[in-house]
Amino acid sequence: MATVESRIVINAPVERVYAIARDIERFPDFMDDVVEVEILEQTPERQVSRWVAGIEEFNRTLEWTEEDFWNDEDRRCDFAMLEGDFTSYRGTWVFEPDEEGTLVTLVVEYEYNVPLIGALIKKLLHRKVQQNCDNMLAAINAEAEQA
Repeated sequence: MATVESRIVINAPVERVYAIARDIERFPDFMDDVVEVEILEQTPERQVSRWVAGIEEFNRTLEWTEEDFWNDEDRRCDFAMLEGDFTSYRGTWVFEPDEEGTLVTLVVEYEYNVPLIGALIKKLLHRKVQQNCDNMLAAINAEAEQA
């Protein structure tokens, strides 16, 4: 299973950054790669959502349904794909107070098994997943610092 990690320090209070990240239905408003997010089920700690993300290099979209477990006390989210285009997709968001505001760490573990997929395509996909994580954090940064 491949893993990517992205970190950013955002010059905004942890409460604001966490609230922006938790409001996933707004992601398409300020994240270029996210086409659609729909919450299918929701309780205070758990939500199930359907995602559509665009991959321009592949001229296609990826779709999946994921389950998120939000821990407001620890400011953490653990998520995992229930079904979708990936073979496996899961990870964590962690939001920690920092001298300059909020340190956000996003870790994604994924597997994408397609028969006859070459090493070059796997490297491109890995780079794209890393880029997507970096872009998500940059977009949350811009949204938080703008507020």
